[in-house]
Amino acid sequence: MKKSKATFTIENFGIYKGFSANSKTLPKLASCTQRVIAEVDVEFGLILRAKQAKGEAIHWCIDHPNICDKRGRPMAKFEGKEYIRNNDWQFYLGDTLWLPLEDKLGDWHMYFSFKGEVVVEKTFEVSLDDLETHEQNMFWKRRGF
Repeated sequence: MKKSKATFTIENFGIYKGFSANSKTLPKLASCTQRVIAEVDVEFGLILRAKQAKGEAIHWCIDHPNICDKRGRPMAKFEGKEYIRNNDWQFYLGDTLWLPLEDKLGDWHMYFSFKGEVVVEKTFEVSLDDLETHEQNMFWKRRGF
């Protein structure tokens, strides 16, 4: 019997809350956006849904701006491989920002490839734009809102 063709879609994307690398639960979407205001510990990315691909490997990649390591050298892309565990599988691919923020600004291209072909991709723009709104949000955030 012929196997059904695998399908890949973006379940949602943007800024998330509640991500834990040790948890099996996916983070919750806080804001659906491709524009990310640069702020320490902001979590952004996408959730992939794969159907009919159980047991197959999928490659993921986060192509970031020229982020430098502690020695000032540009870091390689973040990439890896996951095995699809069931026929209706979800996976969160995301990152967070850390100090210094200046080298994190720019386009963050996140994508998945399956059998050598890009099947899902999304680009996030990380910037300091809208600084006034950002400062207002931080004012309220520090007060617990």
